[in-house]
Amino acid sequence: MTTSRADHAYHHGNLPEALLDAVADIVDQRGVDAVSVRAAARRVGVSHTAPMHHFGDKRGLLTAFAVRGFRRFTRALQASGRDDDPEQALRECGAAYVRFANTDTAYFNVMFRPELLDHDDPELSAAGDNAFRVLPDRAARC
Repeated sequence: MTTSRADHAYHHGNLPEALLDAVADIVDQRGVDAVSVRAAARRVGVSHTAPMHHFGDKRGLLTAFAVRGFRRFTRALQASGRDDDPEQALRECGAAYVRFANTDTAYFNVMFRPELLDHDDPELSAAGDNAFRVLPDRAARC
């Protein structure tokens, strides 16, 4: 039997991270619509009520997943390009955006589905703002 990323993470004691890994697996394998609190809990091997202590409901779970995605997205954008060549840095930032969409599709597919997320969540707002500041900052340097 193979173990998922979520199984591995949970056995190290970090249930919220394991649940977010489970969401990534579910979205990758079956799509966003297949995500549920029960499905994530089942994948990790905990009761269906355990995720509720950390995320509340499906919207909370997907919002936390989107926060994680925006943070990954921000790091990918920031890591692209060199500061000594602003135009090249801007091109590479654009390429990093497309690369993220193609390689981190589970996150991308949730991050840009506003109807699934709690936009009153301060972590989501901050993570999204940080991500969407990188490209304009790069453009301003040109």
